[in-house]
Amino acid sequence: MKMLIMMLSILKANMMCYPQCHCSVCPQWWFSSGSRSSCCRMTTKQTAMEVDTAFLKSRRGIVKVTEMVTLFVAFVCFAVASTPKYIAATALEFFITSLLLVLYLLKLNKRLTFFFWPLVDVLNSVFASVYFITLSLMAMTSYINTGMLIGGIMCFLLAVLLCVESYILFSIITFNRPRTETQNT
Repeated sequence: MKMLIMMLSILKANMMCYPQCHCSVCPQWWFSSGSRSSCCRMTTKQTAMEVDTAFLKSRRGIVKVTEMVTLFVAFVCFAVASTPKYIAATALEFFITSLLLVLYLLKLNKRLTFFFWPLVDVLNSVFASVYFITLSLMAMTSYINTGMLIGGIMCFLLAVLLCVESYILFSIITFNRPRTETQNT
């Protein structure tokens, strides 16, 4: 009996919970309703990722999503035209852009600090815009069918979007200046 009382007192000391707790570990009837404590479910850390919906509404998010749509349309046009070189280029940039979008949406850029992610994004945008200008000019000058021509036009539109994105990103990157609240997003 003493052992049971001692175990109950240890359990009471270790697992104080709110009256609304209905977990199987902390029976509600053991504790008084006036005590302020934490439930066993409340002490475990949640591992759910927070999605930054404000990023999708920002200029950068809108441009990034528009790039993804344009890349997908160019990919489909080149797939219809059966041009493997152009398909590979658009698929690779679609993959890179989607990774960067997921990085910003899940706020992983704040957790993975070994890269300066806005600069990585600027470099990707600059090099990809030069690459897609070249690709679009090649596709539009040597088109065989309509799918290749529309894919070239979409790649040119993508190059313009990439230039806009690099301008937006370069304008918010601070070089030895204090950051403002609008630049943190």
